Amino acid sequence: MTDPADIDGASGTIWWLYMIECRGGGIYTGIAIDVDLRYEKHASGRGARYTRINPPVRLLCRHPFSDRQSAARAEYVIKRLSSERKWAMATSGSFGEAVAATMARRQSR
Repeated sequence: MTDPADIDGASGTIWWLYMIECRGGGIYTGIAIDVDLRYEKHASGRGARYTRINPPVRLLCRHPFSDRQSAARAEYVIKRLSSERKWAMATSGSFGEAVAATMARRQSR
């Protein structure tokens, strides 16, 4: 997993890709600079439409990126995966490695 201390993006801002387990067993994937604050917005009903309908149960995992574009690209790829694949990534214990491997497979196509 990438150590956030090693990230030095152009703006110096770390963007995070995160996954939330929602009521009903679904997974919401998003990006944010402050994951804890964003999770609180989801939990209070002021987040994404999906999490207003399917409230969060818990934050599953997060992974840092050096810039918004990289985080958004990873988010796009992960949102297209099956629910089973998302669960496997989120619970693997090595989310960062799983994200990197998924991104590498998508880029080689």
